[in-house]
Amino acid sequence: MTDNFEQTAEQAAAFQKLWMQSASKMFQAALSVAPQSEPEALNQIRVAMFQALAQAWEEFMRSPQFLDSMKQWMENAVNFRKMSGEFLAKMRNEMQAPSRDDVDTIMLAIRHLETRLLDRIDGISEEMGALKSQNAGERSRRPKATGKTLTRTRSSTQGRRSTKTESQAGA
Repeated sequence: MTDNFEQTAEQAAAFQKLWMQSASKMFQAALSVAPQSEPEALNQIRVAMFQALAQAWEEFMRSPQFLDSMKQWMENAVNFRKMSGEFLAKMRNEMQAPSRDDVDTIMLAIRHLETRLLDRIDGISEEMGALKSQNAGERSRRPKATGKTLTRTRSSTQGRRSTKTESQAGA
């Protein structure tokens, strides 16, 4: 714990030193400009400040302290992610809740089932289309009815039989 605190203090001191250097470079650049040419002087101050900041930040970001701290931070973030994932998996397991892998497996099985059903429906649709076209072909080959076919016969009370044709039944 003390070692970590000392390391953090050293990093903070290095950062403070960096800022002090960049601030002093900016003031030196501002004071080196002649007062008679103000617009040009302001541009030179701005350019000098940006150059000093860029150089200071580049030195800081390439420093071994910064790179080590970033590496350590990334390792801690990865370790925290692993630990939290393991903890949550253990909690789900103890509560007998489904894990993410279980849900993913079920979703994959449902997608396969859906694909199989859609393929089967497409096959049945094609078969129905073939049957319809085949029936249409057979209907065109049948002889047409004249409309005078016998549809039903009934007996009367006197023993006579009368017949009706389709044309009479519709009237």
